Amino acid sequence: MKHVQGPLCTIDVGERSVETEPIDDVLERSIGGRALGTRLAHDRVPFDADPLGPENRLYLATGPLQHSTMSFTGRMSATALSPLTDGLLSSNAGGFLSRNFTGTGYSALEVTGSSDELLVVHVTDEGVEFEPVPDLAEATVFETCEYIEDEHGLGAEHTVVVGPAGENEVRFASIMTSKERAFGRGGLGAVLGSKGIKAITFDGDSTNEVEIPPIQMEIHGEAAQSDHIMKRQGTSSVASYADSVEALPTRYFSELSFEHIDDIDGDRIEEKKYKKGTCSACAFACKLPTKDDETGLETEGPEYETLMAFGSNSGVDDIVDVMKSNKLCDELGLDTISAGDVVAAYLASEDEFGNAELIHETVEKIAYREGIGDTLAEGVDRVHDELGVENWTVKGMEFSAHDGRTLNGQGLAFATSNRGADHMYAEFYPYEYPLVDAEDAFEKEGVEGKPPKIVELENVNAIKDSAVLCKFSRSFVDEERLATLLDADYDELLEIGAEIVALERHFNNQRGFDRSDDALPYDDQIPGFEEGLEEYYAERGWNDDGTVPDGAVDGSGVPADD
Repeated sequence: MKHVQGPLCTIDVGERSVETEPIDDVLERSIGGRALGTRLAHDRVPFDADPLGPENRLYLATGPLQHSTMSFTGRMSATALSPLTDGLLSSNAGGFLSRNFTGTGYSALEVTGSSDELLVVHVTDEGVEFEPVPDLAEATVFETCEYIEDEHGLGAEHTVVVGPAGENEVRFASIMTSKERAFGRGGLGAVLGSKGIKAITFDGDSTNEVEIPPIQMEIHGEAAQSDHIMKRQGTSSVASYADSVEALPTRYFSELSFEHIDDIDGDRIEEKKYKKGTCSACAFACKLPTKDDETGLETEGPEYETLMAFGSNSGVDDIVDVMKSNKLCDELGLDTISAGDVVAAYLASEDEFGNAELIHETVEKIAYREGIGDTLAEGVDRVHDELGVENWTVKGMEFSAHDGRTLNGQGLAFATSNRGADHMYAEFYPYEYPLVDAEDAFEKEGVEGKPPKIVELENVNAIKDSAVLCKFSRSFVDEERLATLLDADYDELLEIGAEIVALERHFNNQRGFDRSDDALPYDDQIPGFEEGLEEYYAERGWNDDGTVPDGAVDGSGVPADD
């Protein structure tokens, strides 16, 4: 089985120490990316750790596919204990970082401790250097990237950066790379911020060789030749369709469609797109560099989830206003989904839906924890009572779009996800719209027959996040091709995916998570929800209370029967 190569580099920013160690025994069963980060975190992060304390550890890792020249591989993974959900969580980002990371020769980077001064950490194949940067305190992501390029000659594609939101430990702060690409969900930017890290740079010429099968070029060629609508509109292409089937959260989840969707949908985004955008080595080129000629505003996106959070869910019907919200989040280092939902909750409490000026002011206040922003920076789960609004989260994470009240299988998948209300953990929604072939589709209503498919999709996505492979490859990389690329049997890959999910769940169980956390604000509106949850647990071999059985995993993060 293909897996990433190289030692683990551990940096303790409090001690200013660096260690490297071989981890071949972990790599052989981990592939890379999310699986590697999860196994290491399960073994090394104390179960009772404070997400914003020095004992939390953050892992950055690539996978074997970052050693290819194939489309859909310009991504890498980050893993840590989340300050938003209080559970173990992985997030991944696209852009151009991954190949520069592999150039250092490491399979993964582990960051622990806490610095008493703000740092940029420089990681190369020749060593690690710690640079105090007090003058970068509360600098934006873009300002920090400019400093690194001016002082060190390294472009944004060599960096991970936190903005003011990360430094101020906003619980949904992002880690940004390539300026506008985000390790978005779960607040991992706050983890780096809590450690006193403003940025980490990666550079080197020591990439380890991983031979990827020739099928990579066939996939790459198909991606280049495809005329998929995402090449023109990215994920915003689904906005109008989601609205038409009443799966588009609107005005803080009080409605399921938006009467002004035509003013913020994919067609409006395509009108603002002024050039192609892509990730490293990818010919699919689905990114969205956009510009408004009248105001001069330039950003990348917004994608569909941002159109929901800062558009329909905030009652905003001007695409330029949504673009500005997107730009602010990128500059300040905020997850657009959680930030938009938190702002929408505030708008609901103030009866101010559609007030774009207030939205933009509030986003900035959140990043700097000023005034009401200090309250909102804690996230909906922690402040909904104070705001007097419903708690639209799962496991503390704000909802993405593809509303589960209409797409009931996606609703169940939101509940079972170890990550919380995130649509990409199982990615069930394409099967209910449907965006897949008719023979693979499910009816929207109810959950009958869906739990086994949710389990399979969670397992497959765990493998893709470990490989690391973009989820938008779904039309190009089927199960046979995935197995070929990784030189493994598909059923074996599913087993490894199940191990990853179980390790996440086991870690979270030790922190008190159980069946009561696999709940939705609307689970009583989904026919057969409780029965579906029980079937899901049975399919995974877990206890009825949503916990992993005793002895199912050992302390090393490797299943006990291995």
